[in-house]
Amino acid sequence: MPTNEQRRATAKRKLERQLENRAERERKRRQYTIIGSAVGAVLVVAAVVATIVLVNRDTETQTASASTSTTETSSPFDVPPPTETGALPEFVAPEGLGSDCQYPASAEAASKPNNPPRTGKVPTDPALVSASMETDQGNIGLQLDNGKSPCTVNSFASLAQQGFFNDTPCHRLTTSDSLGVLQCGDPTGEGTGGPGYQFANEYPTDQYQPDDPALNAPVVYPRGTLAMANAGPGTNGSQFFLVYKDSQLPPQYTVFGTIDETGLATLDKIAAEGVADGGPDGAPKLATTVKSIQLD
Repeated sequence: MPTNEQRRATAKRKLERQLENRAERERKRRQYTIIGSAVGAVLVVAAVVATIVLVNRDTETQTASASTSTTETSSPFDVPPPTETGALPEFVAPEGLGSDCQYPASAEAASKPNNPPRTGKVPTDPALVSASMETDQGNIGLQLDNGKSPCTVNSFASLAQQGFFNDTPCHRLTTSDSLGVLQCGDPTGEGTGGPGYQFANEYPTDQYQPDDPALNAPVVYPRGTLAMANAGPGTNGSQFFLVYKDSQLPPQYTVFGTIDETGLATLDKIAAEGVADGGPDGAPKLATTVKSIQLD
């Protein structure tokens, strides 16, 4: 039969083991918390990197800083290959599509004289509108998707008919592994220009609830897509981009058309020459000017 001293010793050892186990559990809990926070930070950074890729250059200072600071160690466009990313969502016409198109004035004055497009209800029929984009590097045929993004097509067609795009440069080419686009539509050629008004996103953004986290997850914008550049939700203006290879972006850039095979051949020629400074993003080495955009 154990003595009182032996019982006290046994109880002491049991208490010590309990304290050690509790300390070990607390240490592991802190470790998992740190790991979880680190993973969360990586995901947030990835989402931010994807979001800043295609913006009007009124926020270009921050974008340029991000690009410059990572040039030597990694590309700011390093995101998973497009094959690991979901597709654009299936289109379901939202309630009131095209029923109240609004084009409020933007903070920046128009870079070239124009009249804002008509507001209010715009037709969604015909669903497709043909257009021809003439550049000094070749013609680019477009099919404008009026049935999915009528407010956007209404603005684009209005600017085209007023000659807003005539003799304007395509100021930006991106050639990273996960993003291949040519950006045009800025009369200044600096990425800061626009029509003096702005308007809301349409497809694919309108397929999500405003607080849906999927809005920050990249999807594939397939080769041949015509979409709007922006500096955040509701800041669409005149700048647009043409996708020459499958590209990853969050679904926050309005898709409003497709590019024909002749146009893709023109884009391939421009992309093959690369960026003027040799990097993955900047002015195209093969300088490209939009001569005109005509509705067919």
